[in-house]
Amino acid sequence: MRREVEMNDFNTVTPRPEKVAVVEDVTTKLNDAQAVIVTEYRGMSVGQLASLRRTLRDAGGEYKVYKNTLARFAAARAGVEALSELLVGPSAITFVAGDAAAVAKALRDVARVNPLLVIKGGAMGGKLLSGKDVEALAELPSREVLLAQFAGALQAPLIKTAGLLQALPRNFAYGLKALIDQQDTAEAA
Repeated sequence: MRREVEMNDFNTVTPRPEKVAVVEDVTTKLNDAQAVIVTEYRGMSVGQLASLRRTLRDAGGEYKVYKNTLARFAAARAGVEALSELLVGPSAITFVAGDAAAVAKALRDVARVNPLLVIKGGAMGGKLLSGKDVEALAELPSREVLLAQFAGALQAPLIKTAGLLQALPRNFAYGLKALIDQQDTAEAA
């Protein structure tokens, strides 16, 4: 009978080198990722998973399937122990290297078309995200749009100030021109 390995047993039981390599790989990816999203893929075909991987790769994500026990060890080592509660059943991890909103959108869009893909939740900035949090993240505009909106918000007061500063000498010049014209008509009369 096989005994379940506890989290603290990983250091006391001598694991196989392949498993240690997988835990180290996942730990490195968790530490390097800006965000992590966990999904359930039960019932999806190999072709559907390959298509999902391509879609996520284009958005800046990497979709990987690991044994839950090894992924839990890696999550504990990476300092995101809360991720362990999502690693139940057939789970896959999406590591986000770029724009987390773009990857969340890609996952949401695939999940809308394929109901077999279920977004369980994730982690971002050391905080656990629920499935609803990931959906909210998917509703955000892309990073480029947010940066453009921010730049526009910074630019608006500067444009207004420049317009006001230009108006002062321009209005002064119009007033001076009107005064000169008035004097010219007074002299002519």
